Amino acid sequence: MNRRALNIAILGFAIIAAALMTLAGPGRNLERRAFNPVGTPPSPAFSNGLLVGNTLYLSGQEGLVDGKLVPGGIGPETQTALENIKKILALAGFQMSDLVTVNVYLADINDFTEMTRVYKTIVPEPRPARTTVQVAALVNNARVEISAIAVKQH
Repeated sequence: MNRRALNIAILGFAIIAAALMTLAGPGRNLERRAFNPVGTPPSPAFSNGLLVGNTLYLSGQEGLVDGKLVPGGIGPETQTALENIKKILALAGFQMSDLVTVNVYLADINDFTEMTRVYKTIVPEPRPARTTVQVAALVNNARVEISAIAVKQH
C-alpha cells in the first residue's frame, strides 16, 4: 500500500472511531429526568427514580404508604416496597420485566426466606440479578429496603 493510500485509510478509520465515540462514548451529554410518583416518599435529598438514556436508577424503596410503614412485618413491607418500585417504573414508561439488577437490604437476615417468597410472586422471570445483605438499621425502622436498575430495550 502506498503512503497516500495508508494516510487516507488512517484518516477514514479516525473519522469512524470519532463518530462512534461521539454516539456511544462516556462524554455523551445524556438528559437526566427525575420521577417521583404520587404516593412514593418524596425527598429533597434524592429522586425516587432517575432516567439517564435508556437506564432508570431507582432509589431504595421501603414498605411505606403515605409516609407510614405498613404493618405486618417483612411480607407486607416487601410487597409494598415492590409496589412502590412498580409505580416509579410505570411513571417512567418501564415495567418490572425491565429490571436488570435489584439490591435488597434487610434489617434481619432471618427475614430472607419470607422476603424471597413475596419477591418471587411479584418480580417476573427471568428475574434480575440480585444482591441481598443485612444492614445495621434502615430508615423508618423498616425491615426491608429495595433499590433497582432497569434498562429499556430500544
